[in-house]
Amino acid sequence: MDRIYDALGDGSDVLFEGATGTGKTLAALVPALEYAREEDKTVVITTNVHQQMRQFVREARAITEQEPIRAVVFRGKGSMCHVDVGYEECQALRDTTREIVEKEQDLAELNEREETLLEESQAGSEEAAEARGAVVEELEAVEEDLEDLRETGNTCDYYYQNLTGNTDAFYEWLFADVRDPDDIYEYAEMEGFCGYELLKEGMEGVDLVVCNYHHLLDPGIREHFFRWLGRDPEDVITVFDEAHNVEDAARDHATRTLTENTLDSALDELAEQDDPRAEAARNVVQAFRSALVETYDDALGFGERERIEENWEDLTITNEGGRDDLTIAFLQAYTGPGYDVDLREALKFARALDEKYEEAYKNGETSTRQECQTLQTIQFVRMWMDEGDAQGHYPVVSVRRDDASGDVYGRAELYRCIPQEVTRSLFEELHASVLMSATLRPFPVTEDVLGLDDPETMAYGAQFPEERRRTYAVEAPALFASERDDRAVQDTVTGVLEDAIRFTPGNTLAFFPSYSEAERYHDRVQTAGDRYLDKPATSARELREEFTDSQNGVLFTSLWGTLAEGVSFDDGDARTVVVVGVPYPHLDDRMEAVQEAYDQAFGDGGGEWMGTEDAGWAYAVEIPTVRKTRQALGRVVRSPEDFGARVLVDKRYTELGERELGNYTVRETFPPEERAEMIDIDPEKLKFAMLNFYGDMDAWDGAPPKP
Repeated sequence: MDRIYDALGDGSDVLFEGATGTGKTLAALVPALEYAREEDKTVVITTNVHQQMRQFVREARAITEQEPIRAVVFRGKGSMCHVDVGYEECQALRDTTREIVEKEQDLAELNEREETLLEESQAGSEEAAEARGAVVEELEAVEEDLEDLRETGNTCDYYYQNLTGNTDAFYEWLFADVRDPDDIYEYAEMEGFCGYELLKEGMEGVDLVVCNYHHLLDPGIREHFFRWLGRDPEDVITVFDEAHNVEDAARDHATRTLTENTLDSALDELAEQDDPRAEAARNVVQAFRSALVETYDDALGFGERERIEENWEDLTITNEGGRDDLTIAFLQAYTGPGYDVDLREALKFARALDEKYEEAYKNGETSTRQECQTLQTIQFVRMWMDEGDAQGHYPVVSVRRDDASGDVYGRAELYRCIPQEVTRSLFEELHASVLMSATLRPFPVTEDVLGLDDPETMAYGAQFPEERRRTYAVEAPALFASERDDRAVQDTVTGVLEDAIRFTPGNTLAFFPSYSEAERYHDRVQTAGDRYLDKPATSARELREEFTDSQNGVLFTSLWGTLAEGVSFDDGDARTVVVVGVPYPHLDDRMEAVQEAYDQAFGDGGGEWMGTEDAGWAYAVEIPTVRKTRQALGRVVRSPEDFGARVLVDKRYTELGERELGNYTVRETFPPEERAEMIDIDPEKLKFAMLNFYGDMDAWDGAPPKP
């Protein structure tokens, strides 16, 4: 806490790694709040894990019990809206509603003024009589305007209540404790208020805000967010939890897409316009649509179209010698005075058209706020042409099959490989940030990838008694993709899993590189206990509750699923965690582009600290993969009284694998103190080791199983 406090005083960012369950949130939040109170700043704590949001609320409530703070928990409008409209519609509703309220206030003031002048004129004042005539004329005009707005304007009754009702009781209730968004929604619904807008208006001057990553990582939302806070960025301290996820989240926020459906909608929209300025937009949109279709048609080989399913599938469009296939096809398809000229004119027209839609909705001419597809399309095409060949920008074309029509259609995507394009400017603007996670190391990689300038770094390993945990690295075959279908390999892994489950006095978590591998061993493993299989789109919360209610169950899941991080399995919820294989991501063209971008950005010695000059592979693949494994291992042993075993099933985690597999091993990527705890063990001996360990913990209820 002292080191974090001092770093904030220096305006330095902090990279803070601490083992799971050791109190990182309070360790970062308390000094941040103390410093913010002394220096008149606001603390924003943020995560992209829903379970952590709930944890933040609990921590903030615990703090307020000792020393009251003004805290708000902020969530996106979509989950708090009482009338379920989009952002643009909501904005138009607010504007019209506010205009009506302002007219009503003007009307009330004019009525009061007219009555005063009437009394004065009746007392014989000619000046008052003349002035009253002018007021009456103005009053009639305002009444007419107000009647028109009420008859034709789209308004929000909830927001109207915000502007006209007494909100003192709401804010008194809000700051009496730390309220989560569901509580706010229910209270506001009961009182007829818009809780989301009241929350925005009540954020100014608060001590702490809890929010999602996108409030800070999306540049457009961030600008509004700071305005709601009433703070300049330099007066904000941020705490990023699960900060190992910032890299991917920032990359997602920087990436832009445009589907063939949006292009078609833009062409339909333009066909309805009589404005001569629409011709420039038509030239651009039609050429880009034709180029997109031509590009994916050419990229699909014989019979591939028929095999396309409902998920997006990337196609290779890059060229070593110059611009990508889509750009080349666009330039060939375009006919006009020059695409840059048409793009400028098209953007002016599209913005004017969008403003027209805004006015129509506000004036009640349309029941919904129409989205301007032309504006979305032109903005994307302009960005594609300006930035598509820039370093770290990877152009992609993808295809999928429409569920309803069965037709194949395409999507253009400008994928941003280097997230610091988003994060560097953010961290430079803020007073300081604390980025914390159980898996932030190696720190030099995090600094490079996020664009941090000389941050304070601190790392704390497991703080609980070492004798209450064991980490076994099983000398099972290296589960390369080419080996996973080998029957002998499967038999070995199945045996290890069955031993780990049988010699665990309680529940076992089993993580695999994919859902398909989890399902494979769910079907193979024989156990007397309950078996649970996690699948994509399964409710993680419900599955976790069902699993933890078991006394001797095993849960099969993917390391890339939602149960691998941000979820606690305390004490008897899970005793043993097994990680089968090394969860490398799918190494497609997109991942190769990230590797290449990292090589170009950091390859000049960037990987030497870990014994390799291949910075691209280290930064983009190996380190994130090992972080996944470390996150999974942290699901158990989460308090000083807790105990458990962590089992790594793959030779690449072992010392033997280090000697035999060379660069294919991953052991060296773990922090030194974690490597020191890994015990290499033969597959056949795991059961004896676990039997002895859990015997030392006096964990068996009755006689232990016989080996």
